[in-house]
Amino acid sequence: MMPSRNKIQLGKKGERVAVQLLKSEQMSIRELNFRCHLGEVVGEVDIIAEDKDAIVFIEVKTRSNDKFGSPEEAVGYSKQKKLVQVAMHYLQKEQLEDRICRFDVISIIMKNNKVERVDHIVDAFSA
Repeated sequence: MMPSRNKIQLGKKGERVAVQLLKSEQMSIRELNFRCHLGEVVGEVDIIAEDKDAIVFIEVKTRSNDKFGSPEEAVGYSKQKKLVQVAMHYLQKEQLEDRICRFDVISIIMKNNKVERVDHIVDAFSA
């Protein structure tokens, strides 16, 4: 099932908030919405950034409320596994296999186009 237009718009707004947050943390953005084929499925990482010597793969989760759990709880094992596969593909493609990498999650609650909460979970999971 495809996400609704409102969910897509909310997600895009959340990604813009995340980019501003990362820039304020002195991180540089390498890629937005990096996609690649993983066999028969397409994998995507919302943001790939650099933080000092680390390449950081960032999943952004934006919700309008936390009634069904916090946004970061949506990054379960299968999503983590897919993110790791995309990261490996990216590191090989860019010849960055020797770089340190980590996986962060940015969790955002937005109500009525206003950011209510932003959590940057550094090193949210490991490969």
